Amino acid sequence: MLYQLHELTRNLLAPWVHQAQANAKFFANQGHWWSQMPGADRLAAVNELFHRIGKDYEKPEWGINEIEVEGERVPIVVHEELSKPFCKLLRFKRHSNEADQLHTMLNQPFVLVVAPLSGHHATLLRDTVRTLLRDHRVYVTDWVDARMVPGSEGEFGLDDYIAYIQEFIRHLGVERLHVVSVCQPTVPVLAAVSLMASRGEPTPRTLVMMGGPIDARCSPTAVNNLATQNPLSWFENNVIHTVPASYPGAGRRVYPGFLQHAGFLSMNPSRHFSSHWDFYTDLVKGDLEDADAHRNFYDEYNAVLDMPAKYYLDTISVVFQDFLLPRGEWVVNGEKVDPSAIRDTALLSIEGELDDIAGLGQTEAAQSLCTGIAADRREHFIVEGAGHYGIFSGRRWREVVYPKVRDFFAAHAEAPAAKATKKKSNVTPLRRKAG
Repeated sequence: MLYQLHELTRNLLAPWVHQAQANAKFFANQGHWWSQMPGADRLAAVNELFHRIGKDYEKPEWGINEIEVEGERVPIVVHEELSKPFCKLLRFKRHSNEADQLHTMLNQPFVLVVAPLSGHHATLLRDTVRTLLRDHRVYVTDWVDARMVPGSEGEFGLDDYIAYIQEFIRHLGVERLHVVSVCQPTVPVLAAVSLMASRGEPTPRTLVMMGGPIDARCSPTAVNNLATQNPLSWFENNVIHTVPASYPGAGRRVYPGFLQHAGFLSMNPSRHFSSHWDFYTDLVKGDLEDADAHRNFYDEYNAVLDMPAKYYLDTISVVFQDFLLPRGEWVVNGEKVDPSAIRDTALLSIEGELDDIAGLGQTEAAQSLCTGIAADRREHFIVEGAGHYGIFSGRRWREVVYPKVRDFFAAHAEAPAAKATKKKSNVTPLRRKAG
């Protein structure tokens, strides 16, 4: 009944939360007499803080309406390329009236960005997508909040996730396709491409794996420790709940977003408390720039989705408890996942030196699994000074990581010669650091 209790509490608080929003506007509005009261600035700040702590956070907008390419503004329109019950494949289509620019864009490579299904919405990769659009045709997996998926669509597990990725790859075609997976999807993406290679299907030109738990036994973090300290039955009994009747997915078993959000906050509560206190003081001082930065961050951070129960439990079991991929014991629908079967796809693994979610070595483990890829087509890249989010968002992503990724795509835009695909190499690729 926890989900139902959460909904009841949320509904009871809603009038007070909305009133706090109105109060904040009254006390901050110089044209209203409330703003002339002693301490009005503090009352406005307290009310806005209460409103933001108690409000519902909807899925954020992508907000990518245009990009700048060589000094020119290029409009962006988001299209729904494919629609599946649990995921939408989005295309960020660029438009231009300049014939030369249009010709250039049409001949640029495709990039499929596989976003995590791990609590936050795909919009968390906004900066990743915006940057990639400079030189590529970009597609993104936009996972659907499980509470919005009718029960008639059935369950969704890790095997289904893999099948979705394979369908998206086949739809886009592999000739000019590069696949970027960020965090959680590194595991199912590697599995999807491995299975395709084992069947003799063509595979994408490159795989870029960023900060993911390919082998969660390496440099275990707090996230890894939580998964290993409790049996699978603990997770099923304590974090899996049923969607209430007020949603399309009523009756579906999920890992609710509000519980995930509580888990995010509990990992570093003092930092979030300090952030909210700083927000309050910024409002009182009239520091609107820092206050807006706080709003923008938490509008994204507090927007969470429900995960399908089967998918979540599958991930805990396969990735974080049994380590089936690195142990070579993962079987999907009767087929063994064998990364060494991949031949024609180049591999770039990327890790943040200070990553506290996927520790150093977890993503690099893909290198030792993909022995069918020639050593000169595999590379590992450590981003010095970067945490988990820094490898795909922010200044380091734009100035350090993206140029590396872009150049890797260009260097491996063509399939290797047929004779090269027949060779195996067990040579460990060079580890490189970047500042």
